[in-house]
Amino acid sequence: MPQAVVVREFGGPESLVVEHRGELVPGPGEVVIDLRAAALNRRDLRVVAGGWPGVTVPLVPGSDGAGVVRALGGGVNGIAEGDEVVVLPSLDWGDDPRVLGPSFRILGGPDDGTFAEQVRVPAANVFPKPARLPFAHAAALPLAGLTVWRALFTRGGLHSGQSVLVLGAGAGTTTFAVQIARAAGARVFVTSSSQSKITRSLELGAEAGFDYTEEGWEQAVVARSGGGVDLVLDSAGTWQSSVACVRAGGRVVVFGGTAGTTAELDVRGFYFKQIDVVGTMMGSPVDFRALLRACELQTWTPIVDSERPLAEIGDAFRRQAASEQFGKLVLTV
Repeated sequence: MPQAVVVREFGGPESLVVEHRGELVPGPGEVVIDLRAAALNRRDLRVVAGGWPGVTVPLVPGSDGAGVVRALGGGVNGIAEGDEVVVLPSLDWGDDPRVLGPSFRILGGPDDGTFAEQVRVPAANVFPKPARLPFAHAAALPLAGLTVWRALFTRGGLHSGQSVLVLGAGAGTTTFAVQIARAAGARVFVTSSSQSKITRSLELGAEAGFDYTEEGWEQAVVARSGGGVDLVLDSAGTWQSSVACVRAGGRVVVFGGTAGTTAELDVRGFYFKQIDVVGTMMGSPVDFRALLRACELQTWTPIVDSERPLAEIGDAFRRQAASEQFGKLVLTV
């Protein structure tokens, strides 16, 4: 019988229990995938802790996964058993690519997710795995890569020759952001409190890094970028610092709140500089197709911090919670 990580009581890593479960059977329009790898996201910590609205237990968490198609439900076309695939974790995005619909949810809470040997998903969320990526790297791609792609291009409007500041070097999203923005011909700057993470970001293509614990780092960004960056990717929710770093007429795209759930903003400075502050979350199937196309055509590769078997998921959670990783934490199945 296939194994899965099951959360029966909300809590920390101790709540993650590997159990045997029955074989999954696809319903109409569904696909069952034998997973080869899954990847962690910071969202998983909130889900397991009981901090994500609408999620109940028991639950199999996990949003990212790649594997081989095992079985098809009725009415499924364009997919065959044995296909190597990657899963789009945005479920029921809706008909408008500009905004998520009323039935939108993320795989891995409330729906059972990818921390398992098998997952059952709608056929619309199954895409061919980029041929050049091994399963571990393909599994690292969906949620973080999709979020970054939409933040950079769909919502951020980034173009070649522009500059972007990426807050919080070393996370899965930020390692994607550095590489994808550089591939698009942008100048990239990063922030971190860790010099080693800044150094590794420079190796990925960032032009410079700034320690956000140091006084005056925002002014240093403005000076180094030549008057401020065109775009800031803010996953922390530190709007005031982001606005201070962006040039007049620039954009700040916000997709997280790791520094807190509220933010202060100097209103006059905001409207004097004619700044756009834009929110984004996850991405549509249109965004995901564009991301996969770029992955096939370009040379960047998802950064994998480390790989562990499913049984060691507790160790992976603890590393994620401590923000010790550089890139994505992957579970091999």
